[in-house]
Amino acid sequence: MTVLNSQFSINIERAAFGTEAGNMVQQLQPTTVDSDGLYPESDGKPLSDNTIQFRIITTLQGGIDTLFADDPNVFVAGDLLWYPVRAVDGRTKSQAPDVMVVFGRPKGDRRSYKQFEEDNIPPQVVFEILSQSNTEEEMEKKFNFYEGYGVEEYYLYDPATNELKGWLKHNNKLRPIGQMEGWRSPRLGCRFETLKGSLAVYRPDGQRMETYVETSLRAELEAQRAELQTKLAQQEAQRAQQEAQRAQQEAKARRDAIPRLLGLGLSVEQVAQALNLSVEEVKQLKIED
Repeated sequence: MTVLNSQFSINIERAAFGTEAGNMVQQLQPTTVDSDGLYPESDGKPLSDNTIQFRIITTLQGGIDTLFADDPNVFVAGDLLWYPVRAVDGRTKSQAPDVMVVFGRPKGDRRSYKQFEEDNIPPQVVFEILSQSNTEEEMEKKFNFYEGYGVEEYYLYDPATNELKGWLKHNNKLRPIGQMEGWRSPRLGCRFETLKGSLAVYRPDGQRMETYVETSLRAELEAQRAELQTKLAQQEAQRAQQEAQRAQQEAKARRDAIPRLLGLGLSVEQVAQALNLSVEEVKQLKIED
């Protein structure tokens, strides 16, 4: 298979979508299918070809899903077959974007994304992460498919060259984004950077989307920090309690000393001075005794 390189590009000025319809038909291998037998839930291809591709895909899917966790009508999926139209003569058209985001559709598990059963809402944002198994012909077909079926933002990242490309829908065509470094997705509100040698995606709040390992380690550190804070608070509470008990003991010792000192013939003023009390306190404690 032909290996993609940094020279790979897509000609977005080609003939209008429709003349390439035949190229978009994907012959599906027998696999798990819906009850009607027309819409398999797998295209027989692996989720990823290597650990780098897998890590980026899962980081994007999980990060975006977390970003919109409080919005019940944002559906985020990875490697899910998307059927934009119903089968015709038993033949279906589909693609499985590495990551896709659909605004306006409820969260929830799906065996596939059948657009014709989802209020005809297509994924608005799509990501593809290149690997050595991808060919130019394959990626051209994907581009045609995404452009023809309504994708608004399409992002293509090549980990081998650290090259990020993007296209934005304009007049029903996907037009290339001139400057991707620092680009902010209109739909996601996220910012993209590649300056540190790999793709980094920053949430609208400026927080970088993390890998599962990074998120787990951060959560563990935060838990340890919270545990330490709890222990420190408990120690402070114990110290305060001990200080209060000490003060009570000292106060009791002074009260107990007053009658003894007075019994020795000391005046109230002398007792007050000896016990570091005011004359009024000595008189009051004398009365209480």
